[in-house]
Amino acid sequence: MGKLVKEEQEGGRLHIESPLMGESLVSRKLLSGMARQEVFRMHPDVNVLKIGGQSIMDRGAKALLPIIDVLLTAKERHKIILMTGGGTRARHIYNIGLELGMPTGVLSKLGDKVASQNAEILSVLLSKHGGVRIGHGDHLEQLTMFCQLGYLPITPGIPPYGFFEHPAEDGFIPPHRTDCGAFLLAENIGAKSLIYLKDEKGLYSDDPKKTKDGEKLEYYGRLSVEELIALDLDDLIVERPVLRFLKHAKTIKQFQIIDALRHPEHILAALDGEHVGTIIYKD
Repeated sequence: MGKLVKEEQEGGRLHIESPLMGESLVSRKLLSGMARQEVFRMHPDVNVLKIGGQSIMDRGAKALLPIIDVLLTAKERHKIILMTGGGTRARHIYNIGLELGMPTGVLSKLGDKVASQNAEILSVLLSKHGGVRIGHGDHLEQLTMFCQLGYLPITPGIPPYGFFEHPAEDGFIPPHRTDCGAFLLAENIGAKSLIYLKDEKGLYSDDPKKTKDGEKLEYYGRLSVEELIALDLDDLIVERPVLRFLKHAKTIKQFQIIDALRHPEHILAALDGEHVGTIIYKD
């Protein structure tokens, strides 16, 4: 426990003695020395499920309703928070914004609106089953209580950087979109698991939707984040910054990508700890 320290001169102020007292917070030596063995996990029993915008939401009732049926079963056995992607409409607004010369931070705010629309749709569909929409960062300390009371919390996946979105390494598209938001929330609440609901079995060496007939792709069922970064693939099934997040994560040690479109039942299997898609893990 830090003790109070009084400045020697007359009328000197009181300070709390601590390892950070008087430090600039940019010293590599200082920061490496502040590591801890364990990080407090706010909701270690809550699973974060991110529902793809383009892969699931945009396909309408045929894709979404079977998944909702499985989610209703799952919420009786598991604590869950749902996060929504933006999908095709987000891509459309990005395209308009790019043509008009909008900066990355503005594009981030525009994309957020679309992910919020999908969260609203999902909360309405689930309203009679306990679906409740929460805002960015709202009531996160109450997630376990929501789940215990039978609610199914839903929030947009876009992290609330807004105007403060990081400049993109290439181009102007906001680098931190809904996959990133799902990871950041899972990491900061100390979630039990993070599962991405997509329309592919998992990670391939290229996008299966864009390959020519007869072209064979390599499928990766389980891969370390270091191995994946080293592969330097041109395309990924998750946003690239997620790999950096996992590499430096303190609570999340892996995430799984599953095909919920063709196999909604894989949601339950993944929640039960089964390997049904691609697992990316931290060494």
